[in-house]
Amino acid sequence: MTAPTSPTGAAHGSALARAPRYLIRVPMLLWHALVHLPITLLLLTKVTRHWRWGDEPFQHRVIRAWQAGLMRVFGFRLRRAGTPLPGATMFVANHVGWVDISMLHTQRMMGFVAKDEISRWPLVGWLAKRGQTIFHRRGSTESLGGVMGEMVRRLRRGQSVGVFPEGGTRGGGEVGPFHARIFTAAVEAGVPVQPVALIYGERASAQQVVAFGRRESFAANFVRLLGEPARTATVHFLEPIQPGDADGRRRLAELARARIVDAVHPAP
Repeated sequence: MTAPTSPTGAAHGSALARAPRYLIRVPMLLWHALVHLPITLLLLTKVTRHWRWGDEPFQHRVIRAWQAGLMRVFGFRLRRAGTPLPGATMFVANHVGWVDISMLHTQRMMGFVAKDEISRWPLVGWLAKRGQTIFHRRGSTESLGGVMGEMVRRLRRGQSVGVFPEGGTRGGGEVGPFHARIFTAAVEAGVPVQPVALIYGERASAQQVVAFGRRESFAANFVRLLGEPARTATVHFLEPIQPGDADGRRRLAELARARIVDAVHPAP
């Protein structure tokens, strides 16, 4: 396994090496936010709500296209492995950084469960709201109950939801334990769970680069990633776990995590 690169390491390059990337990407980001975003908003109206584009709603395709453009601005070359399930599915993924939601949305629209702080982040928070995100106040039992109820309702309506069962980012060095309670919604709704491995760089060599550094704010991480070298970013949709394949939510959590760990850090 290739050793991950430290956010402060030499692989990030000197300020001199980063300057040309900022000169190119800052104008690209402004264009994407000031031109592409208003166009996207114009396409997300009541008139287009019931339009279809192939096998998905037109509005979903529009949002996914904008998210894919954002990933390109940051220098990510997107790859997809596997196939996302259609219909009502709980997608569970490892949590590396704020780009994870954009990464997943480039491939499949899903309503994410995310911490409430994200709703107040510039641009990303607004996009999360438009992307059907379910916000959760960490540490609040009442909030969690409301989140679980909304997840079950959406799944029973045939919609998909996405969760990060680790409950937060962990610096990119490992995939943390999965909280089993979040899988209750899939058990109650009787829908499949599809694990998704998010892999940054070849052989996950850039997990720690993408992740938040120690005491690094969202703004600092955003600016730092904008100056990073171009690299691959892979969304790997793994073998789904069908209802009845695992006995209970704890076994569901263990099985989903094992498949993601094997994909992110395969054995030699």
